[in-house]
Amino acid sequence: MERESIKPSLSSMISIFEKSGFDLKRKTYELLWRFHRQVHEKSDELDLTRIKSFENMVVKHYVDCAYVPKLIRLPSPLLDIGSGAGFPGIPIKILVPRVHIILAEGRKKRAIFLEEVCELLKLDGMEVYPHKIPGRFERPIEGVITRALEPILRTLERVSSLLPDNGKAIFMKGPNCKEEVEEARKTWNGTFVLQKDISYSLPGTPHKRHLIMFTKKKPVYVQGVDISAKSERTKRTEPRPGFNLCGQVKEIVSPNNPLFKKFVKSLKTRGIRKQGIALLSGARQVREVLEEFRETCAGIVYSDPDTIPEVGGFGRIPCYRLHRDLFRQLDVHETGQAMLVVKVPSFGQWRDEKWPPGCTLFVPFQDPRNVGAVIRSAAAFGVSRIVLLKEAAHPYHHASLRAAGSTVWRTEILEGPSINELNVVGVPMVTLSPRGKDLGSYQFPQSFCLVPGLEGPGLPKGLKKAECLSIPMVQGVESLNAAMATGIALYAWRTQKTQYSP
Repeated sequence: MERESIKPSLSSMISIFEKSGFDLKRKTYELLWRFHRQVHEKSDELDLTRIKSFENMVVKHYVDCAYVPKLIRLPSPLLDIGSGAGFPGIPIKILVPRVHIILAEGRKKRAIFLEEVCELLKLDGMEVYPHKIPGRFERPIEGVITRALEPILRTLERVSSLLPDNGKAIFMKGPNCKEEVEEARKTWNGTFVLQKDISYSLPGTPHKRHLIMFTKKKPVYVQGVDISAKSERTKRTEPRPGFNLCGQVKEIVSPNNPLFKKFVKSLKTRGIRKQGIALLSGARQVREVLEEFRETCAGIVYSDPDTIPEVGGFGRIPCYRLHRDLFRQLDVHETGQAMLVVKVPSFGQWRDEKWPPGCTLFVPFQDPRNVGAVIRSAAAFGVSRIVLLKEAAHPYHHASLRAAGSTVWRTEILEGPSINELNVVGVPMVTLSPRGKDLGSYQFPQSFCLVPGLEGPGLPKGLKKAECLSIPMVQGVESLNAAMATGIALYAWRTQKTQYSP
């Protein structure tokens, strides 16, 4: 068993680093200490490290990783393969903030741990890729790094298709790696060249280390070889459908991720109003908005890259790849397709000072599906504007957007008072009720407002003095769905308007 000789503390960590020849900023030490506390707290649960002694942990984990940027200049972006507890990627990022680090970890619980640590430390330019390498990894990188993962030969096989020409493959190895290095050098002689083999010791300890770096060679074309043919790397990294849209991709694997929490809140009206974003689902709706209203898009949320639509045009959009379990929580309509994060605009206030020609539609529906359906009908039949009464569900609620699709951006939408306080002056008010007169016999005015009742209660008493219309139905059927009845009334108005147009 390891004996604890030094009491764990920030000052003890600083002392060990200083004895190892480091003189770092206080903030750097504080970040390393916060990281250590997370590793120590979750180590037994997640099997993060077998080392229990604080002194040994600092030396063998943090000091060892900190030596890498002292010995070589690190490429960026740098992919840390099999990151595990975050070694060497997180200590390197803390010491060299300029390097963009991608932590690749295929084990879900460890990937969630890494995601939580990244959020806690608030390190810009660091992300978690919760999958095995190579898998579907398609990011542009300049180098990879591994620490006690597997033989060098095996890692070079993994990354040969991912690294660009002159890309670096960096290996943190123990003292007995000579045969391993030689085997990799001979096997990959036409693809990788051994650039550095640095032997060093951790000061004040018997621990010896090797830092190995291979560089991917530029291809050499011989006369007669078809140089226009795609290389194996090009084939494997060619963007999948839809990736012409994607800007930087952020992997989200933890339910505690702030962005994921924000997306969850945007499924409810309160979250939509507070955060100013909403989620749009449905392959056709997503495509329509990307093609015609891309400026409203704040991001693409997906689990499977193949579900991102291939849409032309300019402008890249932030992409968020969620672990499938997290994606299912957002995919409440169970489409399985990529969703859009859309910006929610501010709505103007309705005033009855000026009335445009045609129909102004007042919407009191409390069911977001009815709100979305009536917005779609209103856009289809050409209403002048829509006024959402206080009772109405939010038009950017996920169920409303699912029904309305891109039509929510095609019609002017305003906010109005409660249906109980509605007072219209200047144009006729037309209401809908099962006890009104036959819709088919009514002559619609040039300008008017249409007010359907609430689902269930119908119209308040104060509006029953208005011109009330009904839709004839067979005996035994009391009423139609509110959104459907409104759509029929709008169709009747549109048909009449077309008939009497010059």
